[in-house]
Amino acid sequence: MPALNLLPPVMPFRWACAYGEDRTGLWQAFEVAGVRQVMRWIPPGEFLMGSLENEPERNDNEHQHRVVLNEGFWLADTACTQALWTAVMHTNPSRFKSDPQNPVEQVSWDDICLRFLLKINEISPELQLELPTEAQWEYACRAGTTTPFSIGTQISTDQVNYNGDFPYANGPKGIGRQGTVPVKALHRNPWGLYQMHGNVWEWCADKYSRQHSELDTNEGRRRSLRGGSWDDAGRGCRSADRFAHKPDGRGDRTGFRLVRGAC
Repeated sequence: MPALNLLPPVMPFRWACAYGEDRTGLWQAFEVAGVRQVMRWIPPGEFLMGSLENEPERNDNEHQHRVVLNEGFWLADTACTQALWTAVMHTNPSRFKSDPQNPVEQVSWDDICLRFLLKINEISPELQLELPTEAQWEYACRAGTTTPFSIGTQISTDQVNYNGDFPYANGPKGIGRQGTVPVKALHRNPWGLYQMHGNVWEWCADKYSRQHSELDTNEGRRRSLRGGSWDDAGRGCRSADRFAHKPDGRGDRTGFRLVRGAC
């Protein structure tokens, strides 16, 4: 097994319009048509992906297994905003348009991978942006934690945008916002990533497999999504929760965040 590459990246990269370090780590930002997106450095490491068998309200597609990420990567600190999508695509397909800092939604995996990513990487070829893998997504979401949420064993609607009528594990009920909120409006995790829980489901690069196995081809063309949404119960916002949808599927609960490799 290759050794972990623990050396921090040399900054700034050519694509960065700003950069720095704060209490949650290294960051760099890029801009498209004046719209800025911050990328956080996610260091290499290993973790247990999936959920413990005694985790309340777990699903049977969350088989726990050890994953090693030998290379770090740059992950957007927020879901892609309507502002950034519009700057690239000159359209806004979203339902909830009250604020350009709301996450873009009603975008399919095909919309992102076959259109948006091609266009933004054409505008700034050095960015080489992609969707994260499920392993990258969960590793970053957990940010070193092993509890159902990076916040701990429970969430509230003060921290996460989900359907408060359906709390997690007999927790107290909360509000239901009936839509998305700006991407930096609520909780960020220990690695500086906002709203990995709730607001919108986030598309991942992977084909969906019930047991996280590349050998499992029974799931067809469906792609994985993570994180839960404004309309989901608390259980759907857990770090290990997984959902799948056909790649051309759209909805007002689905968005995405961007990833870039270490180089």
